[in-house]
Amino acid sequence: MDTTKSIEAFEIAKKLMPGGVNSPVRAFQLVGMEPIFISHGKGSKIYDIDGNRYIDYVLSWGPLIHGHADKEVSDALLEAIYRGTSFGLPTLLENKLATLISTRIPSIEKIRMVNSGTEATMSAIRLARGFTGKDMIVKFDGNYHGHSDHLLVKAGSGIATLGLPDSLGVPVEITKHTISIPYNNIEVLKKIFDKYGPQIAAVIVEPFAGNMAGIPANPEFLQAIRSFTTKYGGLFILDEVMTGFRIDYHSAQGLYNIKPDLTCLGKIIGGGMPVGAYGGKKEIMDHIAPEGNIYQAGTLSGNPIAMVAGYTTINKLNHNSYTYIEALADRLIQGLSKAAHTNHIPLKTTKAGTMIGYAFIDHPLQNFDDARKIDAEMFRRFYKEMLKQGILLPPSQYESIFISTAHSIQDIDRTIHAADVAFKRMLSCI
Repeated sequence: MDTTKSIEAFEIAKKLMPGGVNSPVRAFQLVGMEPIFISHGKGSKIYDIDGNRYIDYVLSWGPLIHGHADKEVSDALLEAIYRGTSFGLPTLLENKLATLISTRIPSIEKIRMVNSGTEATMSAIRLARGFTGKDMIVKFDGNYHGHSDHLLVKAGSGIATLGLPDSLGVPVEITKHTISIPYNNIEVLKKIFDKYGPQIAAVIVEPFAGNMAGIPANPEFLQAIRSFTTKYGGLFILDEVMTGFRIDYHSAQGLYNIKPDLTCLGKIIGGGMPVGAYGGKKEIMDHIAPEGNIYQAGTLSGNPIAMVAGYTTINKLNHNSYTYIEALADRLIQGLSKAAHTNHIPLKTTKAGTMIGYAFIDHPLQNFDDARKIDAEMFRRFYKEMLKQGILLPPSQYESIFISTAHSIQDIDRTIHAADVAFKRMLSCI
């Protein structure tokens, strides 16, 4: 596989941008190689500037649930662009997307559009503190809620990839009100509420920790969060930036039958455009300016391009869409597991609805401590072997993989075959 042009492009990029990228994981550091530069994508395939074609399981880190350059989404985008890209004033498209989201996620009675998942979680935390009059936030080790200062404590994703427990530049004074505890651990959660319950403004959690190898929340764990926050007057914030409209028709809260006070969204609700949102109970959301005195604003929030892409993407999703993706996910998991077992490779897979994770580890994954024991060297070898065969996976052992409605059974079977070949080559190098 020739990647000469990508290598040359990366050398130029490193002189222009920190690490040559605009988001750390794109630098391919964990897999010990230089990144590929993308030319274009179509359906389930993505093409680099050297002309190599890959079956794509990154899908822009989740938003492209209909694959690349979906005709319906692209046509709607082009029509919107010709009308104007941004007005800084209300449009009917905001009403349409807000109505569609609240119809499918009933816990969202009112919603505020923003421009990223980080903005959504940051704003939801501010709202929770302002509404409750409390300061303390509880999060979980390995859950990634964006890069705002007060949530960058024992985060997953790029932080885990780089081996950093937090980040330089974040004052202790900002994080002193954030408590990070083990994921899926009800006993520790209870102890925290027993000690700090009246001071806790909110608990924020990912229902599927996609940035630490894809660990699903235990349903009883989510119910415990709901119970404790209700008892002590705190808010339950469900971070569905990744899982919203990805994991199920009614998102993770529909799959788990859980009703949070606030929900954070992103990725799919923008259909590939930069977007985020937070929403929830009317009596809470009414405290946001201009109706209330908790301030949050954004120049491009609710811009027509993101609204039309998100609306078209979600509106195209029906129950059959999720049935199809879940069937592909099941087929991929079964195929990977069989190939790994045949080749004596330690591999664990995880799944919740249509989201899946995989890890080179010989024991079940329940929390961040488990995820940090993943065999990074084995992942590196696997990643390179798969890339050689035209399979593009996220370049980090902590990231989940994504499937779209554009993927086919043939794509899945080709991926399984490539994995079997990769496992055999890995064994020959041991």
